[in-house]
Amino acid sequence: MQREVVLVGTPNVGKSVIFNDLTGRYVNVSNYPGTTVEVARGRCRIKDKSFEVIDTPGLYSLSPLTEEERVTRALLLGRRPDVVVHVADARNIRRGLQLTLELIDAGLPLVLDLNLMDEAAAAGIRIDVQQLSRLLDIPVVATAAVKKIGLENLKTLIAGYRGQTAGPPGFSPGVETVVGAIVARLAGEYPLAKRMIALLLLLGDEETRTLIRAEAAYAEILADVAKVAQSHPQPFSYIIAMERQTVIDRLLAEVVSLGRPRRRTWADRLDRLTRQPLTGVPILLLVLYYGLYKFVGGFGAGVLVEYINQVIFAQYLTPTVTYAAERYLPWEWLQSILVGDYGLFTLGLRYAVAIILPIVGTFFLMFALLEDCGYLPRLAMLMDGLFAVIGLNGRAVIPVTLGLGCGTMAVFVTRTLETRRERVLATFLLSLAIPCSAQLGVVLALMSDNGWSVLAWAAYVGLVFIAAGWLSAKILPGERSPFYLEIPPLRLPVFSNIFIKAYTRMVWYFAEILPVFIFASLLLWLGDRSGVLAYIIKAMEPVMGLLGLPPEAAEAFLLGFFRRDYGAAGLYDLAGSGLLSDRQVLVAAVTITLFVPCVAQLLVMVKERGAVAALIMMVLIALISFASGCLMYRLSALFFL
Repeated sequence: MQREVVLVGTPNVGKSVIFNDLTGRYVNVSNYPGTTVEVARGRCRIKDKSFEVIDTPGLYSLSPLTEEERVTRALLLGRRPDVVVHVADARNIRRGLQLTLELIDAGLPLVLDLNLMDEAAAAGIRIDVQQLSRLLDIPVVATAAVKKIGLENLKTLIAGYRGQTAGPPGFSPGVETVVGAIVARLAGEYPLAKRMIALLLLLGDEETRTLIRAEAAYAEILADVAKVAQSHPQPFSYIIAMERQTVIDRLLAEVVSLGRPRRRTWADRLDRLTRQPLTGVPILLLVLYYGLYKFVGGFGAGVLVEYINQVIFAQYLTPTVTYAAERYLPWEWLQSILVGDYGLFTLGLRYAVAIILPIVGTFFLMFALLEDCGYLPRLAMLMDGLFAVIGLNGRAVIPVTLGLGCGTMAVFVTRTLETRRERVLATFLLSLAIPCSAQLGVVLALMSDNGWSVLAWAAYVGLVFIAAGWLSAKILPGERSPFYLEIPPLRLPVFSNIFIKAYTRMVWYFAEILPVFIFASLLLWLGDRSGVLAYIIKAMEPVMGLLGLPPEAAEAFLLGFFRRDYGAAGLYDLAGSGLLSDRQVLVAAVTITLFVPCVAQLLVMVKERGAVAALIMMVLIALISFASGCLMYRLSALFFL
């Protein structure tokens, strides 16, 4: 019989490291039903027992504020796990125990894992784990997951867990009386303890009100809750938080002792440098240059794509498949579906494997490296002020950074943002003004002979990004969500963790994107056979005149819709043929950078944001890109570019 283990905890406390250690590569990442929030599931065997392990989104409280917290609570409400492992930051144990006490109040079969114990010890924090276990009446284990310290003890606790639940530490008599009165009226069966249901009702949780609607005493329960709210001058949530903190302080007085912290290390100094704008921005530029431009753009989009596309596919796979298609498929149209210009193999599979996968793979490696060393939360903190101007918070820096690798992937990652408003806004800005690494490389090559053009292009696109974000944030209803994020310690990355994370994400991404490319190639094949593509190119030629570009540029923009760097490559060929002046190169570079996203990204936008929202974005982006190109054409004349 397979038992179920659920990992919960705040972001950046090491849940994913523990999850990867437990499950290895037997992982499935999928959306939680009805949401765009991902939940990772894996399998493992511990002491000859089979377990399914679920890694949940970050959770600060069972009273959820974000969609991630709602998903984690829904998981706990929708099933009865055999073990819930609360992974807490030992350095911030005072804050972490707030969630621990909530989970105890919920009556869940709980194991507390105090992770990052090595960092706590370095800060002079000593925790008596055995005494804390006795006081809480739950198993407690100390780990340093990145260094694989204590993980075997955690596995032993999971395998030997008997399903016992702790008695919750009590509140003051007045609060206990209020909670007890509501518990006494609850007659139904719930996945969480009735005590927690009563607390959530007193905290004003609307989902819990819906959950108890079938209660015979529903009206009386709501009346009791309203009476409590009216009889207390302060919000009941504040009263509960203060009482829990009193319990926590009493616990910590018995289990925590403070010693002398270690001397400041290189990690402490670098930590400060990465978070201060004066030094953090240059560090960010170095990361972008060497991590994205050189490694992802140069090595991934250059060396790997060149080898896989021009050698493996062009010299071996494509000729073999073409020969087999011509020999064994009797109809020309069927051959063209497979190996024509827009064939399932020659376009769909080749693009996915030879062009996208190397870029995405190198990007995931770099992203996992930055994640494992603890840099990404610092980057989010550094950029929070700038992103506030465009209605987002620091969390949005992650999908925006990912967009410099691949926009299609970045749209998927907007799932991590707290609200639908922010996900829509980030998707729009990604699709408008963030070039993928492949397109960026070609665009920079296009302007390589004129450094002033590069500066003008970068400044103009950056201005459009900020202006479009600021205006969209004013138009879209809703407010910017508050920014709070756990900051893990800076540490040397563990390469086994990096490769496991990168491999898992690559498998997930490839499974998501391959059907998109297959569909796109079929769409292109139909457009080519029907003559629709040629008609669209002809219709775009007058627009090229408004941009001051030759009619031949229309085909490059159409190709840019199907793959962004192909469009830029078409302009590169025109420039190489002498058909574009420096001024036209700048106008073309600005316009195609801001031009509509590729068809693969569009299909993902439809999947993530819905067809109507995606269509509105596409129309706006097309208008903004051509209007920006026309404006640049006229402005460039003033500077004689």
